[in-house]
Amino acid sequence: MAIRMTPKNQASLAEITFIVLDLETTGASPANGCGITEIGAIAVRGGELLEEFSTFVNPQVALPEYIINLTGITDEMLEGAPLIDQAFPEFIEFINRHEDVYLVAHNAPFDIGFLKAAAQSLSHDWPKYEVIDTVKLARRVIDRSEIQNYKLGTLSQFFDTKALPNHRALDDVKTTVEVLHRLIERLAGFEVFSISQLKKFMR
Repeated sequence: MAIRMTPKNQASLAEITFIVLDLETTGASPANGCGITEIGAIAVRGGELLEEFSTFVNPQVALPEYIINLTGITDEMLEGAPLIDQAFPEFIEFINRHEDVYLVAHNAPFDIGFLKAAAQSLSHDWPKYEVIDTVKLARRVIDRSEIQNYKLGTLSQFFDTKALPNHRALDDVKTTVEVLHRLIERLAGFEVFSISQLKKFMR
């Protein structure tokens, strides 16, 4: 008996594998020569954690004092960490172990921008992954009268998440996973249950 597979675009949100990711960096923009210092990611589907990925990345430059104060990451912690030419392919391999993925990040243009810059610096093609930004999603499902702003820390308090953001990649990912699931719960009120409905809703 043949098994009928749900077309990707018609799959329910519970059938989609979300790769929730977060980066720590040496500064605000790769255009200014800033690099990645930490990558964290969790693959989840139907509320189930499938796999985690976490690595420091040695940017081969001294960290600015404000980044050390913000993240708690020090130059000493990055000594001996893989360079981006090793860490980036390992991260892509992690993503590609899962089928039909959607990347998720809070303020996704920041993280995806750094990853695309890393790909370009290594002469790698950046796969055309579908991307969901939880900032944009939160703005669609949480009225401005309900919340002060849409920062990850504010959403963490709003949803009373178990994981708390602290500007470390994997911890922020764990918070974003909880926020994503709570946002998906709210989508039911907008009659959004499939990935195609979500893409239409976000447009």
